[in-house]
Amino acid sequence: MFAPTVLVDTTPEMRVNREELFAPIITVAPYDDFDAAIRLANDTDFGLQSGVFTQNINRVLRAFEEIEVGGLQVNDVSTFRVDQMPYGGVKGSGIGREGPRYAIEEMTEMKLLVINLAGGQE
Repeated sequence: MFAPTVLVDTTPEMRVNREELFAPIITVAPYDDFDAAIRLANDTDFGLQSGVFTQNINRVLRAFEEIEVGGLQVNDVSTFRVDQMPYGGVKGSGIGREGPRYAIEEMTEMKLLVINLAGGQE
């Protein structure tokens, strides 16, 4: 077991900020403006989920458009999910999406058959 941990005074070069962590760890990094925060969020080879805490809907929409992740949580932790959500990431964070619909699509080989009953009489 690994206890929930908050790390402060980390730098963007540290592994804890460059790699995916499958543990209850969060880093806190200061930023000067919202542009810098988006750059920090995108400065990684991974992009599973992200979270933004704000009451400013324009920042929400901008973060959704510009942060390179599979999903954005607003005013909640980025691990929130329900089965119906298309949970997954971009860049080096997995392939495809999880959730019942997406799992069924992943396991299904689609095939199409078209029959023209009026043509090709033999």
